[in-house]
Amino acid sequence: MGAAVNLSAPDPLSQALGTLQTVFGFESFRGPQADIITHVIDGGDALVLMPTGGGKSLCYQIPAIVRQQSGHGVAIVISPLIALMHNQVGALHELGVAAAFLNSTLTFEDARDIEQQLLRGELTLLYVAPERLTTPRMMALLAQLQARQQISLFAIDEAHCVSQWGHDFRPEYRALSMLHTEFPGVPRLALTATADALTREDMVHHLALTTSRQFISSFDRPNIRYRITEKRDAMAQLLAFIQTEFDGDAGVVYCQSRRRVEEVAEQLARAGVNALPYHAGMDAETRRVHQDRFLREDGVVMVATIAFGMGIDKPDVRFVAHMDMPKNIEGYYQETGRAGRDGEPAVAWMVYGLSDVVNQRRQIDEGLANETFKRGLRAKLDALLALAEATDCRRVHLLDYFGETSQPCGNCDNCLMPPDVVDATENARKLLSTIYRFQQVSGTAFGSGHLLDVLRGKVTDRVKQYQHEQLSTFGIGADVSEAQWRALLRQLVTSGAVVIGTGDYATLHLGEPARALLRGESRIHQRVMVAQRGQKAATKTKKADALVANLDAVGQHVFGELKAWRSEVARAHDLPAYVIFNNNTLKALAEALPDDIDALQGIAGLGAKKREAYGEEVLRVIKGSLRAAA
Repeated sequence: MGAAVNLSAPDPLSQALGTLQTVFGFESFRGPQADIITHVIDGGDALVLMPTGGGKSLCYQIPAIVRQQSGHGVAIVISPLIALMHNQVGALHELGVAAAFLNSTLTFEDARDIEQQLLRGELTLLYVAPERLTTPRMMALLAQLQARQQISLFAIDEAHCVSQWGHDFRPEYRALSMLHTEFPGVPRLALTATADALTREDMVHHLALTTSRQFISSFDRPNIRYRITEKRDAMAQLLAFIQTEFDGDAGVVYCQSRRRVEEVAEQLARAGVNALPYHAGMDAETRRVHQDRFLREDGVVMVATIAFGMGIDKPDVRFVAHMDMPKNIEGYYQETGRAGRDGEPAVAWMVYGLSDVVNQRRQIDEGLANETFKRGLRAKLDALLALAEATDCRRVHLLDYFGETSQPCGNCDNCLMPPDVVDATENARKLLSTIYRFQQVSGTAFGSGHLLDVLRGKVTDRVKQYQHEQLSTFGIGADVSEAQWRALLRQLVTSGAVVIGTGDYATLHLGEPARALLRGESRIHQRVMVAQRGQKAATKTKKADALVANLDAVGQHVFGELKAWRSEVARAHDLPAYVIFNNNTLKALAEALPDDIDALQGIAGLGAKKREAYGEEVLRVIKGSLRAAA
């Protein structure tokens, strides 16, 4: 006779949906959330790839709440980021969920109090860093909970950090493989926004998730417009971009070096942009203050190295700009994904040049890794270069890298303003022939500057020293601009026809694909460079009004008053404003204009706890706004 079935027990989907509506104030799940959440509630392991802004945190927060209500204890969330811990715990408290974190910001007494709450079963979620998780003290606490079967799940956030192929490799993540052996039967959930096939293989292997289900969402972020252009005067280009389209908006500007971060932040500030620097060389307190200002104030532009960003949950970042080319598409995608988390239009903007290509290749070639690993890094860089050099839809190239087939998006620079393309084969042969003649005549190789001088017929001291004015190719490209030659050289480097040598001078050599070009067996096409084509981008006014464009004058006034009230509440609670209510919730309130508590039900983002905590205040603000607008 089979075991008795409890027909009255709610199914996981009903429990999950009820929690989503009651606690978080949303009516329905998005994309694969429902499948992921019910799988974990049922005790399954999972690997989740979901784009930034796709709702990854709900994939472990809802199972944590449901499983805790069913007697399974606390969920342990492993995160490398103090800022994310602080903001997520604050947001959960606003929702009435018992959560805490253990990290280096706590005093010994505060940490001990949280440990006691943990052992007493008073927490639904506990956030810890991977370094702390594996300490003897933490492992002893978890062992006590495991003995009582009081660990509901392990959520490993930013799981790509386990992979040496990933862009944020952290060796301490490798130790997390012990969760499989030390805590058998406890579901494990690994989550990330960015991972190509190599990184996914590493995640599965090093986190012992070989039998777990994999949930891979679309990587598309349709609200982000990708714009990539040649670097001329990068600072002037950036300033024009911000002042023309995003004056007063929040944004992030990424630079490769700490010194460049300081320079760009200073120049932006002098031009009237509310810009702050952020990099690992600054003291911890200054970094904290700058990060808090970015999260809590409107219109701050953070100029940073990649030390800033992972786990930053600010929804209204309107642009992410790259002053230098990242190392790979994963890094680029992760960084650009910090724009437009609210679903509103945003721009990913990048300038790059030949020097970026040279510097990146030199870093790879001069690194200490073995040749196999270097080949992998070069392939990743080449994929990013191909994206930058593309003359067709950038989104198609980007998604193809992650194994996703798509159609032209109509919302990138190449789709909006298709570039003019010309056959550049003859110029390529001139360039390659000159590199070949350097080796034949002088027995040595030269860098890009000298190459362009010879092609354009400039008689410099170096040209005279090596008698290169006597080469048959001297001056053969005088009718082509230096910028156009540099763009073509960059494209030839991308294709492998030109190889950058190691050493201090980045000398140029012919690669295997050069043979077919020189023999006329293959051709190369190049975009026509123009001074500065205007972008078919929305104007500043349209961007600023997009969220509330369909509200009448009264609705827009109510929205403004609610936003001001939200700022006051956020300051009082020492939280970013979006943790209290996001802009879409304020817009929904301004549209509905509820006049009693019951009318607040069904407003997205207004769960039961927030209705109880803020309902009367929200109604007061709306009624006062309507009286003022009458």
